[in-house]
Amino acid sequence: MTKTNPFRYFKTSPEVIRLAVMLYVRFPLSLRNVEDLLHERGIDICHETVRYWWNKFGPMFASEIRRNRASRLKSYSNWQWHVDEVFVKINSEQYYLWRAVDHEGEVLESYVTKRRDKAAALAFLRKAMKRYGNPKVVVTDRLPSYKAALKEINSAHKQEVGRWINNRAENSHLPFRRRERAMQRFRRIQSLQKFVALHSSVYNHFNNERHLNSRDQFKLQRSAALDEWQQLCAA
Repeated sequence: MTKTNPFRYFKTSPEVIRLAVMLYVRFPLSLRNVEDLLHERGIDICHETVRYWWNKFGPMFASEIRRNRASRLKSYSNWQWHVDEVFVKINSEQYYLWRAVDHEGEVLESYVTKRRDKAAALAFLRKAMKRYGNPKVVVTDRLPSYKAALKEINSAHKQEVGRWINNRAENSHLPFRRRERAMQRFRRIQSLQKFVALHSSVYNHFNNERHLNSRDQFKLQRSAALDEWQQLCAA
């Protein structure tokens, strides 16, 4: 079956579209910041075009990244997951962003809910486990919803709770918080869910753990990540 080219009706080259989406999602830039940066490269587009591109192509890019990584990550059965939730304001109403990361800092799943109860925790954990399999250990904070949800799926014995052991999950929120400030918050829960899923995938793709590698190794990994990005959704 021939793969359909998603860029076939666009006059702008796929390279420019991928670059615009990467700049907007990966870095704490506004739509107009991306417009100005592209203008310096001789690319004349409107900031609303950048908005349209990330809304249309962002989920496609994120889906391909997740598909390429999930099949590999699911083969590891001795995972330790770190799970945490933070509040996010949408039109002055409080929502909750749930996030699961593995022991190496890979963002596995991001999920937005209105409540922070057992049902929300259960839906989040089931969604993550369906995609990545069952972890050996689930590190959480002291929120009772986690204990109730894990008990529901017969995984209460996997839970670990401690004062400092969940810092990896809490620190994983920082890149999103920086991006949230640049976007001046969100207006709809659907937009928030779409963006956090895309942001997590892009973060994983370009997270080369600079502090653990030599300069030469980091440069090789960065170049490989950029080359893979330029091949996303290629016909």
